[in-house]
Amino acid sequence: MARSMEDDDIDLGISLETVATVVDHARALQGQEETDEAQLSEDENSEAALLQENPEELTEQTLRDFIDQLNEDEQAALIALAWTGRGDYGPEEWEEALRLAAERNEGGGDAASYLLGMDMLGDLLAEGVAAFGLSIEDLER
Repeated sequence: MARSMEDDDIDLGISLETVATVVDHARALQGQEETDEAQLSEDENSEAALLQENPEELTEQTLRDFIDQLNEDEQAALIALAWTGRGDYGPEEWEEALRLAAERNEGGGDAASYLLGMDMLGDLLAEGVAAFGLSIEDLER
């Protein structure tokens, strides 16, 4: 995944698999909040239905713990990807977004709380990755 800047490619500083894990988890949590019982019975393979089957596996606390276990560079990359997905920065401004995210996270900043406070976090991260011409949807998981 590391790419050379000469080719105008960017090293995101975090693996796509890690981003995909956060995206899947965030979307499942969002689905749990938005889904009623009738919808669960209609689509038993939806993320929300699967969450209902194993609610102890996908909680906000488990996602918070996962993010907290990432190193500071990976946490900053998640924040910068969310900003990119939200449209605050473009791919050409990646280095600046990454630097500002790292500054925001310095001194024990709570990256998990910041990220979990964003509406549609999973979609923002997926859009951030897509801005670089990459897709987490194609990853096997």
